[in-house]
Amino acid sequence: MLGESIVAYKNVTVNEPFFNGHFPEQPIMPGVLIVEAMAQASGILGFKSMGKTPEDGSMYYFVGSDKLRFKKPVVPGDKLDLFSTVLSEKRGIWKFEVRAEVAGKIVSSATILCADR
Repeated sequence: MLGESIVAYKNVTVNEPFFNGHFPEQPIMPGVLIVEAMAQASGILGFKSMGKTPEDGSMYYFVGSDKLRFKKPVVPGDKLDLFSTVLSEKRGIWKFEVRAEVAGKIVSSATILCADR
């Protein structure tokens, strides 16, 4: 468990519905969606680490983040690479170190907390 990691990616296209209003003249991916992408990658890693699936009735909730930073905007045409590593697990609360990169440069990073219920 400890130290296990996952790499995922999201191709960010101009056709994403959120670009219509964020922002019309200079579209950027909303930060909350970058956090969601990092949390989803962490959730997949958590399920894999526990040997569980949603089909088993297991639920995995994003419950918080610490040290969240946004360093550069993500724009249409970018490939968002997502990295997550298990830092710890205690009483069903999992902590992950996460980062998102575009072309090898960090665009966001955080510590993500998830709960197994």
